[in-house]
Amino acid sequence: MKRTLFLLLAFALALSACAPKGPAELTVMTHDSFAASETVVQAFEQANNAKVIFLASGDAGAALNKAILSKDAPLADVFYGVDNTFLSRALEADIFEPYASPALADVPEEFQLDPEHRLLPVDYGDVCINYDKGYFAENNLPVPGRLEDLLKPEYKDLLVVENPATSSPGLAFLLATVVHFGDPGYLDF
Repeated sequence: MKRTLFLLLAFALALSACAPKGPAELTVMTHDSFAASETVVQAFEQANNAKVIFLASGDAGAALNKAILSKDAPLADVFYGVDNTFLSRALEADIFEPYASPALADVPEEFQLDPEHRLLPVDYGDVCINYDKGYFAENNLPVPGRLEDLLKPEYKDLLVVENPATSSPGLAFLLATVVHFGDPGYLDF
């Protein structure tokens, strides 16, 4: 991830038409939960004569909406944090410039979801539900093993999910239920 972030940020610097006398400011719009270590940021800044400014912009969906709404007067030089759940919105809005990063050679083809390379895949993960082991043990309640289990009365009001309109994990969970239960079956879930 560090190398990919460096490549993405380096590309944004390369797009700059004129090099300022002092460090160039590079604004990176991202979701609120994004974090890069100070060591990584400082190393990048030093290697590229840049000052990186992070613009936390809400959940992934809210941040992407801000980027789309401001595309004619961008708030940032780089956007970090679009996942496959919001990919179609970003591509339809045409807010990114194509860039075939050398890092794509290390990305399996199945994860290269945009043939124009307007986004660079950096990682992937599963849709999972976290639970409080102590609560289930104290209440002598078995941990649900399937989505259908969550419909049982003993699990009522125990699940909280993020808003799928603004949260990429929330949307990923919704899409997982659609895949599992089908359409319109997921609506009963």
